[in-house]
Amino acid sequence: MIKIHREGRWIVLISFLFLLALVILSFLFLPYQVNYMVTAVSLLVMILVFRFFRVPSRRPFQEDRTIVAPADGKVVVIEEMHQEEYLEGPCRQVSIFMSIHDVHINYFPVSGKIAYQKYHPGRYLLARHPKSSTLNERNSVGLETPYDRILVRQIAGYVARRICCYAKTGESAIQGKEMGFIKFGSRADLFLPLNARILVVPGQKVMGGITPIARFQ
Repeated sequence: MIKIHREGRWIVLISFLFLLALVILSFLFLPYQVNYMVTAVSLLVMILVFRFFRVPSRRPFQEDRTIVAPADGKVVVIEEMHQEEYLEGPCRQVSIFMSIHDVHINYFPVSGKIAYQKYHPGRYLLARHPKSSTLNERNSVGLETPYDRILVRQIAGYVARRICCYAKTGESAIQGKEMGFIKFGSRADLFLPLNARILVVPGQKVMGGITPIARFQ
């Protein structure tokens, strides 16, 4: 049985009722050839909604020095840059693009202390856009570990218009546990210390809470 994430229960219910009403009305007032088309499209839409808000059953990868993927998706950026927010210095950025077909739960990539959390209003550029990390609506979470500090950033995309973050400053983060949720296509960025060994390559598909992204030295 598919488990639906709490952020999507009302959306799933409303979508189901709307599509059910649409199918019933089509059978009452439209030719039967159109009925089948409406039913097929409604079923497809409902499957996509269920897939988007599904909660996968998975056992998180947990290891102190390993930094795991904060989200499902494809690695689209690996580069060195200067990050003013929280880290205040040079770092390495790893960005993961989440398509509408990916699970949109965000996970804590490491265990440690939640030392920083800030929401930034912004624009809604395509999540693949290079400047979406600094111009789009986003939420940043800074984590302290025994090895170093990292920054995780949730970024809204062109379709995504709501970021949910469960991280609260001062609380503890547990690797692989839920950090938040982004509704519809979006992106997650990791900002890591330069001495962290990167374990992925651009274009690689990753799974949130499971795929090792990097390792503290």
